[in-house]
Amino acid sequence: MNTLLKWVAATGLPALALALHAPPAPAQAAPTAVRHDISAICAGERCTWEKVVTCDGFIEGINFDAKGRMWMVAVVSGRIMRVENGHCVTVASGPGTPNGAKFAADGRLFVANRTKGIQTLDPATGKVTDLFYRSDIGAFKGLNDLVFDPRGGYYFTDPVGSDALAKTGHVYYVAPDKGSTPQVFAGGIAYPNGVAVSPDGQNVYVSEFGENRVLMIPSRDSKDPFGIAYVFARLQGGIGPDGLIVDATGNVYVAHYGAGEIAIFDDHGFSYGAIPLPRDAGLGSTNMAFQDGYLYVTESLKNTVWRVAVKTRGLPRAPERRP
Repeated sequence: MNTLLKWVAATGLPALALALHAPPAPAQAAPTAVRHDISAICAGERCTWEKVVTCDGFIEGINFDAKGRMWMVAVVSGRIMRVENGHCVTVASGPGTPNGAKFAADGRLFVANRTKGIQTLDPATGKVTDLFYRSDIGAFKGLNDLVFDPRGGYYFTDPVGSDALAKTGHVYYVAPDKGSTPQVFAGGIAYPNGVAVSPDGQNVYVSEFGENRVLMIPSRDSKDPFGIAYVFARLQGGIGPDGLIVDATGNVYVAHYGAGEIAIFDDHGFSYGAIPLPRDAGLGSTNMAFQDGYLYVTESLKNTVWRVAVKTRGLPRAPERRP
């Protein structure tokens, strides 16, 4: 026993003596650079896509109603469609350019119409009602997408005329209260495209299409006194993020237009990776919806809906809006 260990033992510190005499601890493994893996999202051993239905008209705005029926909009042909027996059936058609759509808890389909404004569709009758006509709010330049928050209010994007050189796009918010009108929520955005809300309603995610990135903005209901808007995720390749969707655990799914893939991030912006569509599917991934254990995706250049089995599930419908 060396002199130091004799002194430690004599002072009544046997534990320290043992520690000094113990063999060196094994070297720790270097931390991995990968926080997540796409296997946490896809069900089964591989992320395998299935073709569901092919329509026409540059399809977007995929949704499922309370009966589990699939709905979409056709931007170019101006139609609102429902899938029946493997075919796209026109429910409503008329002037305007429907772009994004979401079902409200009362069963109405809310539509962000590029040239008309905010509309609603009665699925039973096919009647379309102008809720906020484009000329009613002079600032509207051309709407794209919308999403409901947990209280029944909704956000919608107004990107037309903006791009990477002219960051003039806006996001609006309509509160759930009776008589509420659109109010500017955020501006100065390079083509705000898709929009989504976190499960707790505290954060709003916006696809900044012209900058190939996703922004996170504290919501109107945010309780974080230090919350600021920031770049949540940056994408590589392609053109830019289109539709957004959030699952029940807060993961954010991004339809990456021009890349033909779905990029997925956790609620802190760390990547799971991406699920590329089949090679022959096209690069125009635009919108998404969860239904019965699947993630459904619209590919708009070839007008096909694809689906992949996932372990995650979507958010419940927002509460019913006040009359």
